[in-house]
Amino acid sequence: MKRLEGKVAVVTGAGSGIGRSSAFLFADEGARVVCADVSGRENLTAASIGDAAVAVRVDVANGDDVKRMIATAVETYGRIDVLFNNAGITGAVEPFLETTEQSFDQLMAVNVKGVFLGMQAAIPVMLEAGGGSIVNTASAGGLVGWKGLAAYAATKGAVVQLTKSVALDYAKRGIRVNAICPGMTWTGTSNAPDDSLPPEGVRLPQPMARFGLPGELANAALFLASDESSFVTGVALPVDGGYVAR
Repeated sequence: MKRLEGKVAVVTGAGSGIGRSSAFLFADEGARVVCADVSGRENLTAASIGDAAVAVRVDVANGDDVKRMIATAVETYGRIDVLFNNAGITGAVEPFLETTEQSFDQLMAVNVKGVFLGMQAAIPVMLEAGGGSIVNTASAGGLVGWKGLAAYAATKGAVVQLTKSVALDYAKRGIRVNAICPGMTWTGTSNAPDDSLPPEGVRLPQPMARFGLPGELANAALFLASDESSFVTGVALPVDGGYVAR
């Protein structure tokens, strides 16, 4: 049996990168997928998947948008079994004193508030159905410091703690909450965001010395979304080529 057979999954940030790869993989594993994104590319992802997917344009920092996303899943498919809070932004690499209040607020709104709103909207639906699995995208930068990305790292640290705390709140009620913590992951360029490969010869400051690929992160998300991880909750799983192991 496929690992998400008969399940309904909501994926934010599904227009490109990790979200798009995850939407495809979840569908391949039997799920019906709600593809959510603010870019407009969610329509392309859903169209590529076919009848097992529906697209919703969503700003995850907007509570009404998030409620509409969850309502669309319930109205279309009757339930939600998996929520993958993947949408996020990085911001500029810059010294801390050059980080503006506007940039900080935007990072917090998308990366932290977006995860908060997604879980608040989805958990009541999951409770009615008897349980579910939530996967949040944090970052290796939420586990260790990243020079030049203080505000971003702060948001991802917040996602890790949200994940752990909400996991404890619902551990006895059938809802598992986990996070993946990507290292440096190649999500393409503005001209080829979906399937381009990273440039050859680039060595990165992580033990495996290469970029992670969206599909590798999607595989980790699939594990946490599926019943294969039925005794796993409150985990922040590094998928980072060994970056935080040093």
